[in-house]
Amino acid sequence: QVQVVESGGGLVQAGGSLRLSCTASGSTFRLLPIAWYRQAPGSQREWVASRTSGGATNYADSVKGRFTISRGNDESTMYLQMNNLKPEDTAVYLCKANMIRVGRPLSEYWGQGTQVTVSS
Repeated sequence: QVQVVESGGGLVQAGGSLRLSCTASGSTFRLLPIAWYRQAPGSQREWVASRTSGGATNYADSVKGRFTISRGNDESTMYLQMNNLKPEDTAVYLCKANMIRVGRPLSEYWGQGTQVTVSS
């Protein structure tokens, strides 16, 4: 079965850095991680960053200039480099992946998330 797994979260002081990883597996079709979201306690899930198969990237205003989304050693792996972390970045970070056939998305999959906690 398709699995999307995030890792790399943890506890860090304000101003510190973390690198999150997302790996998608379990299908003979392409599985392409395309976006990071986050959800803080008592808040709605919000979009953080996205990356197309062609490499185009977009970022939420709140993280622009601090976070960088990138591909790993293969297209099924995606990273989120987070620098200059702030307490307001504290949230569960989730990865969204698309199943791709002939360059078109067929299905959407989510990981269970990795906790990022930023202390003052």
